[in-house]
Amino acid sequence: MELLEDLDGVEQDPVWHPEGDALFHSLQVFAHARAGTDDPELWAAALLHDVGKGLPGDHEVEGAEMLADLAPERVIWLVRHHLDLLRTPRRTRRRLRGTARLRDLEQLRRWDLAGRDPRATVCTVQEAVSAVLPALWRP
Repeated sequence: MELLEDLDGVEQDPVWHPEGDALFHSLQVFAHARAGTDDPELWAAALLHDVGKGLPGDHEVEGAEMLADLAPERVIWLVRHHLDLLRTPRRTRRRLRGTARLRDLEQLRRWDLAGRDPRATVCTVQEAVSAVLPALWRP
């Protein structure tokens, strides 16, 4: 929960993120994921995709490293690669053609883009974390 709470007040470029801080954005992306799938690992990836934004460096790499001992490999991979379709769309699609990873990445990208509404209503951090805990719990 702390990973998300640390995003509260982390400002983003208003050109790309008119919705405001990284926490509000992440909760919106999570809401879109919950509406779009019943897969809790995708919910987790949506909720946590920007957890590295409060740190220097590439936030997707930092975020994936933060999750290394907390989340399944699929969630970590999606966090690490969530900008690939923005930065290198053709190469990413060619490299991942026909795979479940590409389908997951494309969905996450759509939700990431959709999570930019300054007037959105979102759940609390606690509600979001409670929903994704089954996907993150590793016995």
